[in-house]
Amino acid sequence: MQNKNNKTNVIVVGAGPAGISCAITLAKAGKEVVLIERGMFSGSKNVFGGAIYTQPTKEIFPNFETEAPVERRNIAHNFMILGEKDSTTISYRNDGNESYSVIRGKFDRWAAEEAKKAGVILVEQTVVRSLIKNGTTVVGVKTELEDYYADIVILADGVNSLLAKQIGLRKEIETKDVALSVKEVIKLDKDIINQRFGVKDDEGVIGEIFGGPMLGLLGLGFMYTNKDSVTIGLGITLNDLVENKCKPYEYLEKLKQHPTIAPLLEGGTLKEYSAHLIPEGGYKKIPKLCDNGVMIVGDAAMLVNNLHWEGTNLAMISGKLAAETAICAFNKNDFSRKILSDYERKLKESFIIKDLKTYRNLMDIAHQRKKAFMGYYLKKINSFFEMFTTVNSIPKKEGYHKFIKSIFTDRKIFELFKDFWAIIKLIWSILI
Repeated sequence: MQNKNNKTNVIVVGAGPAGISCAITLAKAGKEVVLIERGMFSGSKNVFGGAIYTQPTKEIFPNFETEAPVERRNIAHNFMILGEKDSTTISYRNDGNESYSVIRGKFDRWAAEEAKKAGVILVEQTVVRSLIKNGTTVVGVKTELEDYYADIVILADGVNSLLAKQIGLRKEIETKDVALSVKEVIKLDKDIINQRFGVKDDEGVIGEIFGGPMLGLLGLGFMYTNKDSVTIGLGITLNDLVENKCKPYEYLEKLKQHPTIAPLLEGGTLKEYSAHLIPEGGYKKIPKLCDNGVMIVGDAAMLVNNLHWEGTNLAMISGKLAAETAICAFNKNDFSRKILSDYERKLKESFIIKDLKTYRNLMDIAHQRKKAFMGYYLKKINSFFEMFTTVNSIPKKEGYHKFIKSIFTDRKIFELFKDFWAIIKLIWSILI
């Protein structure tokens, strides 16, 4: 028996970017929305690198650049290939405003306040234990305190999404399809950050880190500059962590000690440590996205583009598309899977599914050839630049010949052929 006092139009579970974007879009359309967050406040349980992207964020928060607690406007993107001691860095600079570094604890809290201004009822420090069903239709949620009912429930409860598993929309996550990310926020003086990264007060740098302690593993590192701190972290698939019997924070400590990274962090003090699971399965691991009375958004729907480090923007837009679908369902007074499946159509027509489909074979190939692509060839890139920049009175042609010969002597011909064929298959799948 439903309690009419606890009945609303929509319940959104999880106040991260996906949940907040969904809730605020619905509220602005005049719908009654209850947003349930298990943390002490929005953002308290959320972890990411982190940058937010300007264009998708403006779709939800048009004035965020001047109103939100952003840290720095990112003007440079560094790709850092680390050997055991050496490194090669490729830097792309653009003085526009494509993205901003943020602290999720600050940004999500601000975003939640914006949702409340739009009319969203935010219920914090509340854990949703299970979904309530009437036959085959989801009609509400059961929390540790009381039950809430709604015409539509939207799940934005993160990568584990126990609620989606409960109703059979998702299977158990395999260890190869999820990465454990750990990060530290290192406090540094603003002027020191500016000097070390070559930026001004409001300018920031993104760093993507390959190799180093992660050589041969399916893992990547990241670095972001904030106003008075630097975020440094990495993510490694659970498969590799189990196989190598090594804890992620041990890899992070080794990364911080690398000769290329250490000078950037020197003198800093630890401000924050956090860990979080990240979906890595890609297109092939997207679950069923809706059923009678329910939809799934963001990380809960495995919507992460790991090659381009995109997750927050996919979360925001998926939340918005789910909200738009819900609004149409209210107009028709029909909350069946037949109507809510329009959300799947909207996703397929958006950049989200199109991009994930483009890289649908990436993770399979990455798992198969990780020691080659995440180890051998990264070392070879650094070896080439070592040869190219060395002045030792040896004719340059001899250096080139020696380097090319080493490719065929260090690695078996058959393995080189398999590497080449894997690249061809990947490129083919991207282009067709």
